[in-house]
This record gives sequence, structure tokens and C-alpha cells, in this order.
Amino acid sequence: MSQSKPTMAVPGFEHQPDASRAYWRHRPDNTLPPPDMVGAYTRNRPLPAEGIANRKAWIIGGGIAGLAAAFYLIRDARMPAANITILENLAVEGGSLDGSGNAQEGYLVRGGREMNWNYDNLWDMFQDVPALELPEGYSVLDEYRLVNDSDPNYSKARLMHRRGQIQDFSTLGLSRSQQWELVRLLLKRKEELDDRTIEDYFSEGFLKSNFWFLWRSMFAFQNWQSLLEMKLYMHRFLDALDGLTDMSALVFPKYNQFDSFVRPLAGMLRRQGVTFQFDTLVEDLDMAVSGELRTVTGIRARVGGEPATIAVGEGDLVFALTGSMTEGTAYGGMDHAPALDRARLASPAWSGWTLWRNLARQSPVFGRPEKFCGDIERSMWESATLTCRPSPLVEKIKALAVNDPYSGKTVTGGIVTFTDSNWVLSFTVNRQPHFPDQPGDVLVAWVYALIMDKPGNCVQKPMPACTGREILAELCHHLGIPDQIDAVAANTQVRTALMPYITAQFMPRAAGDRPEVVPRGCTNLALLGQFVETRNDVVFTMESSVRTARIAVYSLLGLAKQVPDLSPTQYDVRNLLRAARALNNGSPFPGERLLHRLLDKTYYAHVLPPLPANEPGTRERVEQELAGIFGKGSQLLRGASSWLEGLRDSLNRKSR
Repeated sequence: MSQSKPTMAVPGFEHQPDASRAYWRHRPDNTLPPPDMVGAYTRNRPLPAEGIANRKAWIIGGGIAGLAAAFYLIRDARMPAANITILENLAVEGGSLDGSGNAQEGYLVRGGREMNWNYDNLWDMFQDVPALELPEGYSVLDEYRLVNDSDPNYSKARLMHRRGQIQDFSTLGLSRSQQWELVRLLLKRKEELDDRTIEDYFSEGFLKSNFWFLWRSMFAFQNWQSLLEMKLYMHRFLDALDGLTDMSALVFPKYNQFDSFVRPLAGMLRRQGVTFQFDTLVEDLDMAVSGELRTVTGIRARVGGEPATIAVGEGDLVFALTGSMTEGTAYGGMDHAPALDRARLASPAWSGWTLWRNLARQSPVFGRPEKFCGDIERSMWESATLTCRPSPLVEKIKALAVNDPYSGKTVTGGIVTFTDSNWVLSFTVNRQPHFPDQPGDVLVAWVYALIMDKPGNCVQKPMPACTGREILAELCHHLGIPDQIDAVAANTQVRTALMPYITAQFMPRAAGDRPEVVPRGCTNLALLGQFVETRNDVVFTMESSVRTARIAVYSLLGLAKQVPDLSPTQYDVRNLLRAARALNNGSPFPGERLLHRLLDKTYYAHVLPPLPANEPGTRERVEQELAGIFGKGSQLLRGASSWLEGLRDSLNRKSR
């Protein structure tokens, strides 16, 4: 096979721009919008790549990243759908976005997805995917907005303790010094944080605060995991900080993640002509190497357990998932605990990590998978799906719910976390029915814990050693209904999932540990998913999977189209002010009253959070704050007060 070079749309064109890297300005040679702009202007359709009708694409992995790669190949690259094949190890598409079972044997979801309105790549895709239930002409995005706009999300029991008591979660509970720990992290450059951990940076008091219980349980961070990833999360979700306590910043789908997202997307791809090939485990890629250029010529796989090589023709493209956060899941039930096959996990073969390991042996451009899959004790946690018929547990859920659990509206509004749980146990009940075929008298709840090596507060065993019945007993203990366990168990099915790599993407890392979406020198190979490098995005989200797929398609085919960097909400002064108020536990932050005094009666006054009612006048409080900075009676204080008054009068005169 002849060597092909990477295609570029125009010299110097960046398919994955970085808004944090340099100052952007208008100039004659810059026709592109700002790197983080999203909106109609970025919805342009580029001309198709040369010869696209005769090229094929092989997509390794049928999760959301692989499905998104197929979507963008069809919509933006104009590749015929019949030229696209998705190779999947499992017997069903969706990867980690699963949802299965029935009311008799119990439903099962290994995880769930908390969503944000500025997942710009995700919504870019789903605004063009036909809705699951609405009539023709409506999209999944239309359906999602209809559900959330008519049923706002919030929680009235986000934190609990003391066997069923709601804990005060109205503020983030950070002291002034702990607030500055977060601010200093936001100010640090990413390059300073290689291989640093969260517990190495934050104080002990911070790691016991309301903020940390809210944050770690919502995003599944462990204290020993990546400080760099924590920083990226802070930037990504800065606009959500004032809705972190009651979860009013979040939006949720109507059904489970498989039915809400995978079914409509995969269904559309099938109708267009994409081929799905299941029971196909890809183990390695054959490459032709010429200098620094690498071109995939063959895909080595096991199809139905038998060795096979799939030829990759000249001009064809390969998109491959690296790593799997749900690989090696062990399942348990009501009367048996999950049993990890540690021998299989230790084997380099027969694993969702085999391909990445083999690629890394070929060249350092493919990263270091052992940094992520080498310590399952620190990347593992367990979830349990509860299929509940009426019982004392359902009655307790009703007492904690925002709406009647059977009404089809928001129930708990996200996870409820027990702050005095040795396991850091949480549970949630999303909108019901959670599955389209779910009977009317059934509720589906989801339970998970972060700490896997400590005995429970009620059941004196670590969660991985527990049966479903014992996990149910631990939950009832923390809900304050321990004496009702027999009645609860008689009407509840529990299915558990112990996932050894579920937070592997959060493991401490350094530059080069994760490969680029298109590794240096690769002419026809792109990597997808949670274990590849992007400029500023986070991991463990559907958005990041879709982002990597979109970057991969645009880059390999040299399309004259960019994937916008993160939504610029992190730079919006309104979000910065709201975040500062939230971090200061809802009280005006230092200098906020000064801003009120300065901007009062100007056009920009509306960007400031309202001051508390019935407090002393703004001028008096400003002078108190200035006195705290400069000292009472000081010349600096008098000068600052005079300057402030003069500036304010000047602004008011000019605004008339």
C-alpha cells in the first residue's frame, strides 16, 4: 500500500482550536470566529473530501464515540453510510451507555449521565437525530428540551446524615481559606499539575466540606485522583456552581441513557445504511511505517472468538476507541456478590484495553495505558439498580421526592448522598418510568458508592463483598428505616455491577500519557473516547466522547470546519460573579459591594447578584470593606473612598 499523508483543509487550519492558548482578535487574515464560539455560524457544512464516495471507514467500538464518528462522517464529510462499518465486541451497541432488564428479573443500568445545557457537541449532533417518541420532524434535542423545560430539575434532599435526616446543603460550606484553595487552582496553568493528586493539594478541612461531598459524589472523584482533571472540571462547570447544591444546574433525559440516546442515534444510522458487526474484539492494528508516517493496513480481531484480519484499503479510515471504563464488569444479584475475574483483568488479551496496550508498544505517540488501567483498586466502584414495587422504601422515596414518583416528573432531582456513610453511598430516582416498558407500579432506583475497601455502617463488609440484599440493608439503615428491611426486600429486586475501571480516566496523569485524537504521524487513524487528549475538555461525559469523534472526522478528512473549544461561559463575567458568590456560601464576596457602589444605576448594574435585603447601606458596607483592607482612619482609606466616589459620579454623568 502506498503511504498517504494527513489531509489539511488549508495551511495552518486547526480542527481543534484552543481558546486558552492565545489572544484572539479581528484581522484581515483571520476569517474564523473565536475558537470557543458556538452557534449558527459554526453550523456551516463543508464541501466533501476528495474521493469520499469511494473511501471506507472502520469504527472500532460501538459506544457513543463510535456512533458519533459515524454520524459526522455522514453529515459533515458526506461519506456514504454504506461505506461505514462499526466493529463492536459486545452483542449490542451503546458501550457504557447501557440499559437492560425487565420488571420481573430486575432492570440494570451500570451508570447514569448528568447533563449540562452547554454540551455543545452533543446537542449539535442530537439536534439532527430524529426524536424517539415525538412525530417526524422533531429531534432528540427537541424532545429533551420539552421534558426539561416543562419539568425543572432540583433536589430537596441532596445531602443526608444521621439515619434519614436531611443535612443542611444550602451552601458549599467553604471557609475563606478553602475558597482561596479553589481560586488558586483555577489560576494555575495546566502544565503545573502533571501527576498531582487532589489530596496532595487540598487541605483536610476542604476534603470534609459540603462542597467536596457535593462535588465528588456528583462527578465520582476520589481523593487520590487527578488534580488536573479536577481543575478542568472547575472550568467546564464554573457556570453551574450556583446550582451545585440543589442540582438546579442539571438537565436529565426522560428515560435511561440507552433508550434516550443510543436507540434513536443507532436507529438512524442503521436506516441510513451503516453496518454494525458485533462479537468482534479488535486486538491490534497492522501499520505500514515510513519515517514518522504510520498508515493502518489491517485490523487484527477475534470475530466470534476466531482470529481474523480485516484489510484496510488505500484511502480508508480507522477510528478506534482506546480503553474502556466498563471493561471487566462483574455482576451480582439479590443473593450473590459480584466476583471480579482478576486473572482475566491481569491478562493483556481478551480485554477492551488490549488494542491500546498493543498500540502503545508500537510507539510512544500512543500514550501510556498502564497509567490508567494499572491499579484497579483505585479506579473501581460499584453500582446497584433497584427495581422497586410498593414498600416502605418507596414511601421513604416519596417523602424525599420533589414530585410524586409515579407522576412522570422529577423525583429526587439527582443523587442523594449520605455524608456519614463509610462507603460514601448515594442513591437517585430519575423520572419514571425509567424504561419505556416499565409497569406503572414499579420504580427504578440507582445506588452507587465511592469507597470500596471499608465496611458499611450497618453491614460490616465492604460493598464489593455484599449481596444485593445487604446493599439494600445498608441503604435502609442510612434512610432511617432499618427495621423495614424485610418488607423492602420482599418487594425489591437488586442487580449490582462492580466496575474495576469506572474512574480510570481520572487517574493521575502527565503530558503524553494520553494520545492525541490523531497521534503524530498517523495518516488514517484517529483515537476516540475518554482516554485521548483534548485541548481543554473533561472526561467521563458524553460530550467529551462526541467531541473526540468530531475532531477525528474533521482532522483525518481535512474538512474546512472547526470543533469549537469549550463554551466560553468560563470567561463570562456574569458566571464569574455568580461563582464567586456561590463559593462564598451565598454571601457577597470581598469587593462585591464595591462593584455595586461603582456600577449602581449604570447599564451594567444587572450583572451583579442582588445584595442581601435589610443590611446596612451599600456605602457604609463598602467603607467597612475598605477599612478592612487599608485600616481605619488611614490616608489610603480616605484616598480610596474619594477616588471611588469621583469615579462613580463621573460614570453617572456620562450615562445621562
